[in-house]
Amino acid sequence: MKFSVVYQPSVRASASPYRLVDEQGREVAWANDFLDTKHLLQRSPRSLRAYAFGLLHFARWAPSAAPQQLPRQLVALNESILRDYLRFQLEQQPSPAAQTINHRLDLLRGLYRFHFATEIPGEERFQRYYSTRSPLGYGRSGRAVARGLRLREPKTLMLPLTSAEVAQFWESFHTFRDLALVGLMLHDGLRSGEALALQVADVRLTEAQILVRGKGNKQRLLPLPQDIGGVLQKYLWLERPPTKSPALFICLKGHSRGTALSHAGLRSLFRYHRRTSEVRQANPHRFRHTFGADMVRDGVSLPALQHLMGHSQIRTTMLYVQLAPEDVWREYRNAIEKRSGKLRHPDPDHV
Repeated sequence: MKFSVVYQPSVRASASPYRLVDEQGREVAWANDFLDTKHLLQRSPRSLRAYAFGLLHFARWAPSAAPQQLPRQLVALNESILRDYLRFQLEQQPSPAAQTINHRLDLLRGLYRFHFATEIPGEERFQRYYSTRSPLGYGRSGRAVARGLRLREPKTLMLPLTSAEVAQFWESFHTFRDLALVGLMLHDGLRSGEALALQVADVRLTEAQILVRGKGNKQRLLPLPQDIGGVLQKYLWLERPPTKSPALFICLKGHSRGTALSHAGLRSLFRYHRRTSEVRQANPHRFRHTFGADMVRDGVSLPALQHLMGHSQIRTTMLYVQLAPEDVWREYRNAIEKRSGKLRHPDPDHV
């Protein structure tokens, strides 16, 4: 049986707009009930989409006899079946990333708890303990427990863009809309989803502020740099076509003119400018990383940066901002010089 994910924004307000259906268009009840519950808990559309495609992957691996029935593998789910599902993914070509596989396993655990109100039998064998205190001493120390089969996720170092790369990429843009969009990512560290979710009412030009809705619909008020504010003002006055859409960034031409700029549209925009500017590493996430690294270099404290970037845990801020080696050596030299100045140097004549 074939399954697919469909997007139905016109469904009732209490239901998830992302639905799992079979080849005849019938809804897969065991998956959509789970999605509807997540929607009621106010998960973001991006999270709902990720849940839906994760459930789609499991549904194709463990198809049920009818859309209303739970898959046999879910009813009898245990540590052994979970390993079979893990093995199936590892043998795929190309093999998914460890982070993707772990997300699917976590989603399956949530699905099992939703239907049976208990944990997957046998997973206690994979219990792990880890410290919750950050390496720099922020927050309270503690010991947390992690249960379940998981793959080790490789730690990748995402270096920020250099000033020359930023300037080269910036020069490839020729509309006020695109300059404002990229400017907010570079100067306020916005995630791509946060930038696309902005509405015209969120921009406060006179106060030089902008209201951002982050993960979990958490709001934070950020300063609006003067240069970016000026570009935004020109975009609103000169470029933005008449539309009923409340979205700040909308399509300027084509059949989508006047509608909100989508994630697919943003990806297409970046692909085009990576090619024209020849800055191959430019993407929204690297822009956000560049913002974080620049803030640390300029002396912004980690708690302040945590607020600016919208992190719920300061540990995330620390992992997100990885300084380049030259910054570490500069800080080390400064610390040694300060320390040396406080020490009394012995008089050679009295040694």
